[in-house]
Amino acid sequence: MPGKTPHGNGKEPVENGGIRNSKDVDMKDEATLKGKKKATTNQDGEAPAPKTGKKQGEGDDVAMGDDVPAEEDDAAKVDPVAQTSADIKSNFALLERAAALFDARFSLRAMRSISTLRKRLTPDILAHVITETFPSNSTPAKQLLAALGRENLPLGRRPNGAEMDVDTPASAPTPTKNGVPGTASSLSVSPTPKKDVIPEVDIFIGILILVHLYDSKQQQRGYDLARILAERIHALNRRTLDSLAAKVYFYYSLFSEQLPPLPPSPQSPVVAISPILLAALRTAVLRKDVDTQAAVIVLLLRNYLSTSSIAQADLLVSHTQFPENAANNQVARFLYYLGRIRAIQLKYTEAHEHLTAATRKAPSSPSAVGFSQTATKLLLVVELLMGDIPDRAVFRQAALEQALHPYFLLVQAVRVGNLENFEMTIAGHAATFRKDGTYSLILRLRQNVIKTGIRMMSLSYSRISLRDICIRLHLGSEESAEYIVAKAIRDGVIEATLDREHGFMKSKDVGDVYATREPGEAFHDRIQACLALHDESVKAMRFPMNQHRLELKNAQEAREREREMAKEIQDGDLDEDDLGGEFEGM
Repeated sequence: MPGKTPHGNGKEPVENGGIRNSKDVDMKDEATLKGKKKATTNQDGEAPAPKTGKKQGEGDDVAMGDDVPAEEDDAAKVDPVAQTSADIKSNFALLERAAALFDARFSLRAMRSISTLRKRLTPDILAHVITETFPSNSTPAKQLLAALGRENLPLGRRPNGAEMDVDTPASAPTPTKNGVPGTASSLSVSPTPKKDVIPEVDIFIGILILVHLYDSKQQQRGYDLARILAERIHALNRRTLDSLAAKVYFYYSLFSEQLPPLPPSPQSPVVAISPILLAALRTAVLRKDVDTQAAVIVLLLRNYLSTSSIAQADLLVSHTQFPENAANNQVARFLYYLGRIRAIQLKYTEAHEHLTAATRKAPSSPSAVGFSQTATKLLLVVELLMGDIPDRAVFRQAALEQALHPYFLLVQAVRVGNLENFEMTIAGHAATFRKDGTYSLILRLRQNVIKTGIRMMSLSYSRISLRDICIRLHLGSEESAEYIVAKAIRDGVIEATLDREHGFMKSKDVGDVYATREPGEAFHDRIQACLALHDESVKAMRFPMNQHRLELKNAQEAREREREMAKEIQDGDLDEDDLGGEFEGM
């Protein structure tokens, strides 16, 4: 029969096991063939005798080029497109396992792979994955292809190497070469029908497309796709979509910020999506969706701050409770925005606490350097507004040194109390301060510069005239100097008295600071911060679901065994030798 491998019946010899008629033999180069020839000959140049019990070519598998190193062969055949597609599809198993076991850890593991796939994503690769994953009648797949601009590609394409269903319908008998009646094999090949794709895979591919659109600066397409994915997630009620939904809402808000008109314009899309985010927050609270709840609260605070809606941001913070077991990155963002709100509201002590916690919780990876720089800049300004001088070691960090240089000059001007240098620093770096969003807060430092200058003079002189204070601080008149000195004395900035008749300020003797409660209070604050960090770390730990039930079952079985053992001992069925040693009664 054609297509069958010939076999020997003991009379007719068979050569090469039917290899002669095969056309798909992959031949190697001349050097490879020479190496193979040497490997298949003995020292005398003769081929070794065939194994006993088998004829040559009978039952032997012929593999060409077996001596070629596998690493070199694989390196020559690696296709970056196929490799990226395989890496993307490898996450589908994690998502399916997360949906089957109801365990969010597998979804988080798939989300972590986005950072490694990000630089390799292209529209062709994403479209290739979609066409091989979804069936031909999938509406979500068509929406994803439309976002990539590949809506004309057919769906349901068979991946390379997939198994095929072979249908062999019966037909009329036809004579063979030897006159023996047979059956004409009419082979019809059809692809294996694709199974339904779970929503987790659909949303995951959508997130990859959002990442690609954001990197390629296609804001309008990304905004439209994010809106479609958000509506789809809102219609589904699946807890395994929580981590994916948080990422979708993040890109939804991010694309809206970059569409014209930009915030703080009241016509900005940021204002339009606020009701959508509030509805998503309400739904997340009802469903106890911690990931989406934390992400949406942070996005709402960001939107309110971008449009200078401080009152609405304060109401949101007062009427909502940020989840305690949220991800560390979301907690750091929430503390940063909360610190910015409190700084604008002149609550510098609370702002300093929130910003300090945000900088401590900031990730140490190089990709999160931008957040550390932004939070540290705002923290330095708040410390200056509180009357403190930041430590010089902060400006010596390699990741922050260049970004904090304008703030270093600002701290130097405030520390010395030189009003002229302070105004020159603001004028020279006004664009940087506006970009960082700290310009309005820095303008408040003028009074602090004056107070610092007065404090320095009160420590240097036991008595100084108001005229000298006016000259040193570049003030307009002695009345202004008198007003500023009186306010500094009332606020407790300096320990001095003001003699208005003679026109001078007299400083008091400064006592030992270690005799006061200030060092103890500072030490207590550091201990409280360390304990709070420990408690939050314990709360953030993740454990397998229903693990306590397994431990409870094991404990019950152990108690049952102990009861049976005690009963057997009382009945005399067990002795010390059976227990493996001495046993002192129950």
